[in-house]
Amino acid sequence: MTNHHDYYAIIIGAGHNGLVAAAYLARQGKKVLVLERRAIVGGSVVTESFGDDFSVDSVFTGGALRPDIVRDLKLPLPAVKEKPAFISLQPDGNHLMLNAESIRRFSEKDAARWGEFLRFMNRSAEILDVAYATIMPRLPMNFGIREGYGLLELGLELRLAGRKDMLNFIRSLPMTAQELVEEYFESETVKAAVASLGIHGFTLGPMGAGTGYTLIHNWMNRGGLAHVNVGKAGEITSALANAVKAFGGEIRTEAEVSSIKVENQTAKGVVLTNGEEISADVILSAADPKHTLLKLVGSRELPPEFIWHVQSIKMRGSMAKIHLQTDGRHGIPDGTVVLAPSINYLEKAYDAAKYGEISKNPYLEINTSGNVVSVHFQFAPYALKNSNWKVEGLEVEKLAIDTLAEYFPNLQSSIKAAKTITPKNLEEIYGLTEGDLNHGQLMLDQFLFMRPIPGWSNHKTPIDNLYLCGSGVHGGGGVSGAAGRNAVKILK
Repeated sequence: MTNHHDYYAIIIGAGHNGLVAAAYLARQGKKVLVLERRAIVGGSVVTESFGDDFSVDSVFTGGALRPDIVRDLKLPLPAVKEKPAFISLQPDGNHLMLNAESIRRFSEKDAARWGEFLRFMNRSAEILDVAYATIMPRLPMNFGIREGYGLLELGLELRLAGRKDMLNFIRSLPMTAQELVEEYFESETVKAAVASLGIHGFTLGPMGAGTGYTLIHNWMNRGGLAHVNVGKAGEITSALANAVKAFGGEIRTEAEVSSIKVENQTAKGVVLTNGEEISADVILSAADPKHTLLKLVGSRELPPEFIWHVQSIKMRGSMAKIHLQTDGRHGIPDGTVVLAPSINYLEKAYDAAKYGEISKNPYLEINTSGNVVSVHFQFAPYALKNSNWKVEGLEVEKLAIDTLAEYFPNLQSSIKAAKTITPKNLEEIYGLTEGDLNHGQLMLDQFLFMRPIPGWSNHKTPIDNLYLCGSGVHGGGGVSGAAGRNAVKILK
């Protein structure tokens, strides 16, 4: 590497993956600069205030980094000791809490199999975590010893899982969430509650192929069914930002990158919206692949077939967030609460999104943090067929409140203020193209060595010295930091 540049590495975006990459590089003694267009760090893993006594996890609810990242970077983040409750709402008020005792009210058989299901899901999550730590080779391209060694480790992990678990894990990936839960449970109430995790954050219904995989993916990121560290998402990225600085890295906020400077198919630096140019040996982008490659680089610098593949990445965001400041009388229990009465209900909620409509009977996931109630609303598609998000935000807010009021009569009278974040807000404020939380849908044709696109699964791009480190690459999606950590491995 030459040494005449301003920095060794520029990281575009101070989301959790960008900060993880920056911290690892700074720990190596590299001169690192993180550029963030907002006034605060965190990206979509952030806790914000929308008024007095109205602080919320704006986009992602809580979360936890991979334990090895916390150890490597010596982050002052406590381990999760108690698993929060996961509760499925019932019309009679006798809500289902997902544990053997509560499940027994619905099915003795399901209660008896609950332990077996937990064991399989936890083992599958461990295997998937190893897969996410493995840098995928650029199939069908040739790959070197380093990438081959990673696949060898993954193969060994599958073998150590035992023949039965290995086969069950592999066969579960293309399954529907419905098929997966039906292998364990008979109660429609139990099946729907568990299957809802497979569609959370994705524009898919529980009858969609590959939702077995997304069920395991979300289980792995949460460490089970329920969210952890609710109301504390910002603590994760604050700790990462402090680590970057402690290791000698720099972070600049309100510094939006307008383009990546490319000369002779090599990234040389970035240009900010104020015209400032900053050079670096390498550029790592934590923005989504579409934004990075089509907007910051530009199509004229890239091969036509590659452009076509990038343009074809499926984003399709379809969720909104409704945050309610209350006087505390809302009546919603602690933990993660879902409105998922049946598999058919969830599938019909998804049907509306397929036609560019907001679900009138939505899948909801609710979390409380003190006096604040946060509602994850699906399905609310980014691309509306007969309306637009300038006028539909209030409608989604009203629909969420009215739906929950059927279960919690005190909710409406307890509300003091509300903040709704639409798919359009997710794009414009948080930089999530088409409001997609994961920088690209986690689907069968967009995972493992096909993420973000086939042939480019190892963080590299056709532009030399330009790498992708955000949620849109293998290992990304949700809160974990794996994508940022893996991108640094490629630079060694």
